[in-house]
Amino acid sequence: MKLTFWGAARTVTGSMHHVEAAGKRLLLDCGLYQGRRAEAFDRNRHFPFPVSSIDHVILSHAHIDHSGNLPTLVRNGYRGPIHTSPATIDLCLAMLADSAFLQEKDVEFCNRRRDQRRRIGRDDSECTPLYTIDDAEKTFPLFEAVPLDADKQVAEGLRYRTYDAGHMLGSTAIELEADGVRLAFSGDVGRPGLPIIRDPEKLDPVNYLIMESTYGDRFHRKLEHVAEKLADVVNRTAGRGGKIIVPSFAVGRTQQLVLVLHELIDANRIPPIPIFVDSPLAVNATEVFRKHPECYDEEARKFLTEGEDPFGFYRLKYVREVSDSKALNDLHGPFLVISASGMCEAGRILHHLRNNISDPRNTVLITGFQAEHTLGRKILDGWQEVPIFGEPVTVRAEVVSLDELSGHADQRELIEWMRPIAHGLKKVFLVHGEVHSAEVLAQVITKEYGIEVTIPARGESFELK
Repeated sequence: MKLTFWGAARTVTGSMHHVEAAGKRLLLDCGLYQGRRAEAFDRNRHFPFPVSSIDHVILSHAHIDHSGNLPTLVRNGYRGPIHTSPATIDLCLAMLADSAFLQEKDVEFCNRRRDQRRRIGRDDSECTPLYTIDDAEKTFPLFEAVPLDADKQVAEGLRYRTYDAGHMLGSTAIELEADGVRLAFSGDVGRPGLPIIRDPEKLDPVNYLIMESTYGDRFHRKLEHVAEKLADVVNRTAGRGGKIIVPSFAVGRTQQLVLVLHELIDANRIPPIPIFVDSPLAVNATEVFRKHPECYDEEARKFLTEGEDPFGFYRLKYVREVSDSKALNDLHGPFLVISASGMCEAGRILHHLRNNISDPRNTVLITGFQAEHTLGRKILDGWQEVPIFGEPVTVRAEVVSLDELSGHADQRELIEWMRPIAHGLKKVFLVHGEVHSAEVLAQVITKEYGIEVTIPARGESFELK
């Protein structure tokens, strides 16, 4: 078995790992790389291998940094199966179409500005989308459902098993077996006790492990603090008549926030201010969540048994139409708006930030990991001025981080998750983390278990025996 790392290698995004085994070539994930615009576009558009050589794709979950470059793969000629869980398929149908739509809209905006610059003598090249809605639609028939906790015979001598990764709805960790080797891929490991979804499952013994390291150098505060901290932010901002602007991943984080806000309002711990989920993708994703209660934990199931909708209550409004989204700009606070994208790189959140980030009465609530060079990272790092739609905007709003809801396990949770399989491991490959995070986690793994740990570079290959 040969393993080559092409994405999420010494960085957080763009998960893509190339496996050659049993005479087949497959990809574990095919995600979008996110970062500096020009570099990201070039890396996403040009695959470092012939697309025609790939026989199968196994997808861990639906987040765009794991699934988002599948339409580009298809655009370049891939016609093989994409194996993943039923909930992941339903989420991808919404997420990939949304990703394509946003890219087409961004290109329209880019080209309008290009035309303006041409009128003053600047000759910029025309913008083109990475892929289109048509490319996304050609991807959908290739999905093949593999239930959680199931075995799948991919080809003769090549099989894999799925485990609930506890990271988001339908997320899986994967055990791949071929050529006498058992290789596990963690996907993204979730945290025990997260709202809505079940806790991560333990894997069966394997020889090698590819494991994420996003929070490998950090420890989350306990989940019990989430409701208290969120209530403090809402009460403090509402008290000064401000708006709470929440950049949030449309799938997973949005639904978790809605559930916690639901519980806080029911308990009279926050005032009943209007709450808006302003993201067509989040609206569609929430319908997928409603469709898959088999993935729920006991807390979410309790709402169902009591006849309530965990994702709907009287102060909450889901916003789908552009006109309704624009109307929020004229609405006086206090109110709370949750909008995608989670790293502030595209979508309606950019308009909400541009219109509200300069008002000191308001709060920008960051609820998840922000990759290097993204707008969300610049806001979180305390930049006094940030670029939005290419123009500098002064930051005067309060900025608060609520990383307790992170869907990624922290250092201790990762160490405990791998404990049942640590004894038989020959090597661990750390991916999906910035270099410092991976290096710290590697030291802890070596100290705790005495296992060899590698932090692979992009394009680095290994023979697994």
